[in-house]
Amino acid sequence: MIKSNSESGTSLRHVVKILNAEVLTGEEPLDQTVQHVECTDLMSQVLAFIKSGNLLLTGLTNIQVVNTADISGLIGVVFVRGRSPSKEVIAKAKEVGLPLFLTSYSMYEAAGHLYLNGLPGSTE
Repeated sequence: MIKSNSESGTSLRHVVKILNAEVLTGEEPLDQTVQHVECTDLMSQVLAFIKSGNLLLTGLTNIQVVNTADISGLIGVVFVRGRSPSKEVIAKAKEVGLPLFLTSYSMYEAAGHLYLNGLPGSTE
């Protein structure tokens, strides 16, 4: 178990290790700090409630995920259940500088692993 201090967060690099994730884009900013994790497939919820700097776990793999994450200022997106996005989605993420990751864990499992390693969900 890779523990982090929830007050100081943990790096995207540790998230990759915790989730045994593949880095699809964003190899350079892996030392950015994640403070909170959010889980949803509703991009309207991201726009309405999720704060910039948070990490998103989602099962959606379409271009709207990248557009919404970019507008919302998210630190990155983890695609769950091994559902890989298209080349178009990956290209758009590279264009806007958004780190994308892929894990075989379900959303529930991924959130649980991150929580057990000190990354809380947002309290708001």
